[in-house]
Amino acid sequence: MLTPLYEWHVAHKATMVDFAGWKMPIHYGSQLEEHHAVRQHAGIFDVSHMNVVDVIGQDVPAYLKILCANNIEKLSPNKALYTCMLNENGGIVDDLIVYKISDSHYRLVLNAGTREKDLHWLNHVKGSFELHLHARSEMAIIALQGPHAITIAKSLFQIVPEKFFSFIGFEDCMIARTGYTGEDGVEIIVPGEHALKIWNKLIDAGAKPIGLGARDTLRLEAGLNLYSSDMDETVSPLESNIAWTVAWEPADRQFMGRKTLEIQKQIGISKKLVGLTLEKGGVLRHGQKIFSQDQEIGVVTSGGFSPTLNVSIAMARIDASVAHDVDVEIRGKRLPARVVALPFIKRK
Repeated sequence: MLTPLYEWHVAHKATMVDFAGWKMPIHYGSQLEEHHAVRQHAGIFDVSHMNVVDVIGQDVPAYLKILCANNIEKLSPNKALYTCMLNENGGIVDDLIVYKISDSHYRLVLNAGTREKDLHWLNHVKGSFELHLHARSEMAIIALQGPHAITIAKSLFQIVPEKFFSFIGFEDCMIARTGYTGEDGVEIIVPGEHALKIWNKLIDAGAKPIGLGARDTLRLEAGLNLYSSDMDETVSPLESNIAWTVAWEPADRQFMGRKTLEIQKQIGISKKLVGLTLEKGGVLRHGQKIFSQDQEIGVVTSGGFSPTLNVSIAMARIDASVAHDVDVEIRGKRLPARVVALPFIKRK
């Protein structure tokens, strides 16, 4: 599948890769330069492969209170919420952002690689609720991120949301103060025919096009989970360092997976998601085994070289009882790694 910006990417010599069935730019030359551009100035990402679903109808609030582990009752119009959809066993079906447009109209933005599974799950939970699920495959999403992103956005748009996880809506368009890099910025959701004009105006205003390669190193530095790597249906939010996305109150809200999570909360989790930095040599990568002395205690879920910190970093799921540094097996050798708190870097 092709985003509305595909021809622009090709014309500007992007290295294109297949991602969840979409042809997406991994970089436009130097992934390292693109990473630094976002940390130091501002970059734009084509993330039109993400799955936009509008949920409309009188029963939408009741439906979302069951579907989402976080509590959408917190939301007023033009506010957004990060949450997870869980299965009956507390496993993460997907993570998503929920935007409240009105009491009977919410917008969901879910991951690209789980599109079909997510739509099936949304319909499964729907049951007899009076609502309509409208998959918006025609929508494009442009993410503008970086310390100068808001200045650029204000130079182009009449109004920009002032608070994080708020948004401004114009008919079918949306500018949201959200992102996936650990930097400030906005995500612009518009019908696809408007994407190229906005993209070019953002470049003219000083934003640099950024590929998915730098997007991954940016989100890793910011300690943001990647679905299917750092979490999936086999683990719960409590085991994935996002326990804060579970709203326990009100106590009578029986969201999907609640019973399992209550048991985990009571008896404790067996695995936890932590940060790792490599003490010397090598690069941390997904799938590498982690040891405490001679006992295997976990696995690297996401890893790579941090351009900002100039060191190899990773997120890893290890035994919850481990409170000390570990060894990671890289190419047959075990190298010392330090267990650190996430995120690796924080926005100033």
